[in-house]
Amino acid sequence: MNVISPNNLSTVLVIDDETRSQDAIRRTLDEDFNVLTAGSADEGRAVLERQQVAVVLCDQRMPGMTGVQFLKEVRERWPDVVRIVISGYTDSEDIIEGINEAGIYQYLLKPWLPDHLLDTVRRAVDARSLQSDMHRINLELRTSAPVLRARAAERQAVVRDAFDFRRIVRAPGSPMDQVCEIATRIARYDLSVLVLGESGSGKELLARAIHYASPRAPRAFVMENCAAMSETLLESELFGHKRGSFTGAYEDHVGLFQRADGGTVFLDEIGDTSPGFQVKLLRVLQEGEVRPVGATRAIPVNVRVIAATHRNLEEDVRAGRFRQDLYYRLAGMTLSMPPLRERSGDIPLIADALLQQASRELGKPAIRFTPGAVAAMMAYPWPGNIRELRNEIFRALALSDSDEVAAHAFSSKVLQGQPGTTTLNGRHAPGHAGIPQSGTLQERLDAIEAVILKETLLRYRWNKTHASKELGLSRVGLRGKLVRFGLEEK
Repeated sequence: MNVISPNNLSTVLVIDDETRSQDAIRRTLDEDFNVLTAGSADEGRAVLERQQVAVVLCDQRMPGMTGVQFLKEVRERWPDVVRIVISGYTDSEDIIEGINEAGIYQYLLKPWLPDHLLDTVRRAVDARSLQSDMHRINLELRTSAPVLRARAAERQAVVRDAFDFRRIVRAPGSPMDQVCEIATRIARYDLSVLVLGESGSGKELLARAIHYASPRAPRAFVMENCAAMSETLLESELFGHKRGSFTGAYEDHVGLFQRADGGTVFLDEIGDTSPGFQVKLLRVLQEGEVRPVGATRAIPVNVRVIAATHRNLEEDVRAGRFRQDLYYRLAGMTLSMPPLRERSGDIPLIADALLQQASRELGKPAIRFTPGAVAAMMAYPWPGNIRELRNEIFRALALSDSDEVAAHAFSSKVLQGQPGTTTLNGRHAPGHAGIPQSGTLQERLDAIEAVILKETLLRYRWNKTHASKELGLSRVGLRGKLVRFGLEEK
């Protein structure tokens, strides 16, 4: 038996009567753990009485008693120690019979693979560490429960406020006002919601706002992009799986539906799922229970489902690409997110919020966009919506040499604009960065001036005093220009 080392939560005790087996295991684990060895149950017991050990690795066949018999004793006397038994194929039935009574974490068959042994012990040590943390947390909870409850309530209030519908950036009169109004009304009811809209239009943000405005807000909000993985992986991720149910399933996995029990599951890009998965999801929604892959029993779950897609699901239903019964299960209420090109009045405010975010994340000071930059952003149709706008702003700030972001920092596609972009007073006209391709020079200059006036007023929430100060105009001069360009009535 080797010399006992100081206490260590990463200490592993190996009990095997064969010295060669001890040495092989030691060589596999030595770089990551403090490895102690013992040649019998009596020697192992002596180590445990003097030494703090995280994991016991025990051979099944030992003189005097079996590994399972010894691990039963370990469970009674040292319940925090994680127990692993190693055996040959002929001993597996005896181990299975005693695995619950001994509380064995896992058993390994000979000949074991070094990588598998190392991975198993790592997970066992992590489990021990997690168990210790849970004991500590439980003790803290018992001694300071009132304080923690108060802090939890404060954190919940902060989260609710962060995802409130008011935090969805938009200008007065935005098309998003009606969407948010309807979503606010239905949030308190346990209806399934289907959110339609182009990629990057903010469907996830709306789903979070619905969750945190609902009675389910104290529980989890989880999300999964259904287009990002295969049917098998998606089923495992959402519904869970049992250890050994397929190749690579080394341990039980709790699915997102179970983790969100009492809360909300957001399924993004639901329209891209396979017919096979649609059948399984429909069964979950109808029966209110999930069956993990490889499990024999279903588990009841209570979740609200919010689904989203960029596809036209009604058309997919007619074409047979999407199940009609699942569609009606998901579409208890349907909300349509307008693309950014249809809410150009929101662009200055959204861009300003993204600029402040970029400033914090990149560590670069940023005060404002130049009028030319705003005009360029409002002239471009943003096919990638808010996600594309965010990327352009981060790029522009990274390339800017001052605290102002100018139009030349944007990519060429934004500077060139696209046909059909919104310009003066919401009318559509082809052009480059908001400049019409036809008309006199004065008419083109008027178009640019109108865009700048509109952007400035939107940014200051139509406060004419602040807007006139920034533009270097008197209030009378500003009002005259608003009347001239037909903006005063707004």
